[in-house]
Amino acid sequence: MNEMKNQIRELAKKYRDELKLKIDERIQEMNDDDNSHYLIYRILGIGQNEGNKIDIYQNKGRFLYKYAGSFLEEAAIMCIQHRFPDAQKKLMIKNTLGSKPKQFEIDCLVEQFACEIKWRDATTDGDHITKEHTRIKVIKAAGFTPVRIMFYYPNRGQAMRIQGTLETLYKGIGGEYYFGDSAWNYIKEFTGVDLLVILQELANEVSCE
Repeated sequence: MNEMKNQIRELAKKYRDELKLKIDERIQEMNDDDNSHYLIYRILGIGQNEGNKIDIYQNKGRFLYKYAGSFLEEAAIMCIQHRFPDAQKKLMIKNTLGSKPKQFEIDCLVEQFACEIKWRDATTDGDHITKEHTRIKVIKAAGFTPVRIMFYYPNRGQAMRIQGTLETLYKGIGGEYYFGDSAWNYIKEFTGVDLLVILQELANEVSCE
């Protein structure tokens, strides 16, 4: 457990440093931006200072969501590879049911289990269902069991309905679908590593403003 905690601590520092660098670079770039669109903000009741803060946090948010997802996915894969050293990550398989896309990605392949790892998925796009349905059918046809692991469930109704549909599709094809507490428990039971406890402890080590 301590070995994994140290490895994930190093991973977290790497992502934290990279995120800070990206945010600092973007804020510096924004200092030279054309802010003439603030005219529309003002018409809608948002003053210049508030508009500037909104633009900054919108950019910060885009980087944060990207890095949060990548970090948690990589941490989960580290746990899997700790228990299963032969597990493959970022494996591409050919789309045998269509031409778009030509390939689908498996985040982590563990024996016959093809794991799709998400920190959360707030999509409300119906096309997402069609693409994901094709993806899991291709995975199943290749002889693997599709497994979806999503640590945080969306809060909005439409996104929740999308996830409900995906859960039905996964289970209907013989796959597995885990979200929220069941996702954390799955990683713990599957790998022997309590990732949630490690992340909670690491979060307490970090000083946030």
